[in-house]
Amino acid sequence: MLNALSILARPMLLALEPEAAHELTLRTLELGLYPRPPSPAARSLEVALWGLTFPNPLGIAAGFDKDARVPDAVLGLGCGFAEIGTTTPKAQPGNPAPRVFRLVSEKAVINRLGFNNAGHAAALARLRARAPRGIVGVNIGANKDSADRIADYVAGLDAFYDVASYFTVNISSPNTPGLRDLQSPEALDALLSRIMAARDAKIAEGRPSRPVVVKFAPDIAQEDVAEIAAALLRHRVDGIAVSNTTLARPGAAGPTAAEAGGLSGRPLFCRATVMLARVYRATGGQVPLIGIGGIDSGETALAKIEAGATLLQLYTGLIYEGPGLIARIHAHLAKACAGRGVTSIAQLTGARSEEWAAKPLD
Repeated sequence: MLNALSILARPMLLALEPEAAHELTLRTLELGLYPRPPSPAARSLEVALWGLTFPNPLGIAAGFDKDARVPDAVLGLGCGFAEIGTTTPKAQPGNPAPRVFRLVSEKAVINRLGFNNAGHAAALARLRARAPRGIVGVNIGANKDSADRIADYVAGLDAFYDVASYFTVNISSPNTPGLRDLQSPEALDALLSRIMAARDAKIAEGRPSRPVVVKFAPDIAQEDVAEIAAALLRHRVDGIAVSNTTLARPGAAGPTAAEAGGLSGRPLFCRATVMLARVYRATGGQVPLIGIGGIDSGETALAKIEAGATLLQLYTGLIYEGPGLIARIHAHLAKACAGRGVTSIAQLTGARSEEWAAKPLD
């Protein structure tokens, strides 16, 4: 019944202004009005990583649930994990509206939201109030007006340490001026030194280790990939998320494509997947990767894994394909495992990384 209603609701949501449609979606999920998967994901899709067992490798990317309103609903939809955020120490409204634009014919979105969120306190209160269930990561960022952005990331780790399954350090949004400067090797060293030292201090207190993932943009110059990869290996990060939205406009045309902001969705797929494969090759497959960008089918999900991903996240694909996409991806990945005679989806990670890394970005 709810599956049929979600199909009927999609044209209505697309008729609404994008942020209004997003708010309506969140409120519907808060009420528990969403389709459940017809059956659990196949055992072949389980992923053992960071001392955690992910029921399947698929999650929804940060930006969907900025304030930890619906992590349990995301898990209930059939995702193997949820990630809330990006959350910043202080609440901030983000950039002026309009700031989200659909490119329907390209199945894409441009946004320049600017880390709009209600701040650490609001998200933390919700996470503390929920019963512990499933894997829920926290994506942390810095306030636009912060005098010490690295301190904002450390504050995020401190605030959420006892409720986060893992952390994602988001230094890749194009919508906070100067944020991507933290991706430069020198700035990255400074950031990771403080983040990892803060985590080490928690461990020294007898608290459990929390995995730290760093999220990058798909617009990094090829000549910088090796140096950035070396910095990540040197600081022993637990994972790398590739990638965020792009400032490029591959496969996008028309007046809406000229809007400022980051592009997500189908046109991002090739660029993000090539960058994923290049990071996988540059790190020698030593660091688990989360593949993000342009996943809107079972075929694109499998391609991300073959390019080097251990986990996956999608978002824009759900806008155009609906929540049924999650079960379709599960079925395709399970079929791929069976067809190739492997017992775990992890055995397909990086199978075509060399081929993908050799492709042009767009």
